[in-house]
Amino acid sequence: MPDSSSDGFALDADTLRALAADALAHARELGASSAEVDLSEGYGQSVTVRRGDVETIEYNRDKGMGVTVYLGQRRGHASTSDFSPRALRDTVAAAVSIARHTAEDPFAGLADADLLATEFPDLDLYHPWELSVASAIEQARACEAAALAVDRRIDNTEGATVSTQASRFVYANSLGFRGGYPGSRHSISCSVIGREGEEMQRDDWYTMARAPGDLEAAEQVGRRAGERAVARLGSRKLPTAHVPVLYEAPVAASLLGHFAAAASGGNLYRKSSFLLGRLGEQLFPAHVTIRDLAHLPRALGSSAFDDEGVATRDRAVVQAGRLEGWFLGSYSARKLGLRSTGNAGGSHNLVLEPTGEDFPALLRKLGRGLLVTELLGQGVNMVTGDYSRGAAGFWVEDGEIAYPVHEITVAGNLLQMYAGLVAAGSDVLARGARQCGSVLVERMTVAGA
Repeated sequence: MPDSSSDGFALDADTLRALAADALAHARELGASSAEVDLSEGYGQSVTVRRGDVETIEYNRDKGMGVTVYLGQRRGHASTSDFSPRALRDTVAAAVSIARHTAEDPFAGLADADLLATEFPDLDLYHPWELSVASAIEQARACEAAALAVDRRIDNTEGATVSTQASRFVYANSLGFRGGYPGSRHSISCSVIGREGEEMQRDDWYTMARAPGDLEAAEQVGRRAGERAVARLGSRKLPTAHVPVLYEAPVAASLLGHFAAAASGGNLYRKSSFLLGRLGEQLFPAHVTIRDLAHLPRALGSSAFDDEGVATRDRAVVQAGRLEGWFLGSYSARKLGLRSTGNAGGSHNLVLEPTGEDFPALLRKLGRGLLVTELLGQGVNMVTGDYSRGAAGFWVEDGEIAYPVHEITVAGNLLQMYAGLVAAGSDVLARGARQCGSVLVERMTVAGA
């Protein structure tokens, strides 16, 4: 991936590469049989406006180096934010000292050399935003004003924030791998509170993207936050019922998150996953496909290689409902007697493919049941798959939203929920590394909290 030609970084990519080479050379001098190093630098700006006044202006600039050394199969790790020659040498020496005092681990070591990336496509991940503080304040004010203008019942606000971040890193190891690239991430968010009588309800909206041109307009973000807060006024509680549940796209992504956690190597080799031993099984209906897309241009989870330099690839982890693969780094793969899948650091862009229905069609398919727009708490047992979370949203009758509900709990088991995944909507949100539309689950227990 190409370096940026003009940027706000304090160090250029060549300097980071030279520092990485120095760290690896010093590790060899101290007797390390192998080593790896990650150097990164980042900077950014965040402006928050509340009730039209500037509440915070924050700047951040940071850098860091992490070095891991191996003495045979003894591992040591140390880190620093000081890039001076002495600090780097002291950090490497600390890692070596730690390795000398650790027990041997037969699964420890660098990634397999034949898996390391050799091609580095430009994934279009770096789009710096030349945003002045004055412009950021103007956008944040416009965002908040649009939210407050939605309805007179919006009488308070938690503010609107405009943020821009840029970073660059270099990863290198003693097998000869060198790789790194710059990246950017920008966001606009707004949170407001609606009031009717003694009742208060809050809601929010945000947009996030690599490129500023891919963000929703600030006024649109504010409008959606305001509309969502007002829609929740008049919320009721529900009696216990067993009904279909439609997860709105912003919260449906959490179901992908639980799947990714259960399919991760760390949970698998620790035997703390409800997916243990289920590779190749039909977990979802045949209309469900989930892909891990590492090379999606401009996406927030894209990368040509993982945290260990292993080449990434686009693949289906669920194909026609069948579980086809895990998310493995080198260590977890060895513990399981397998090979790395290029997922050291986790999944990349985990995408649930739509089954064709838009959001109104999903409501009609739901018929009578619950639309969930907010989830609270954790309540997920990764060993058994048991699921119970606080929620808020809307009760649906005859395929149409009837009234808002709150202080409820949705419960089930993730294996049963996945098996009962009726449809995945076309209303896909691409504001994170887990992308899906709204998800309809056939049947869950809904109870007053």
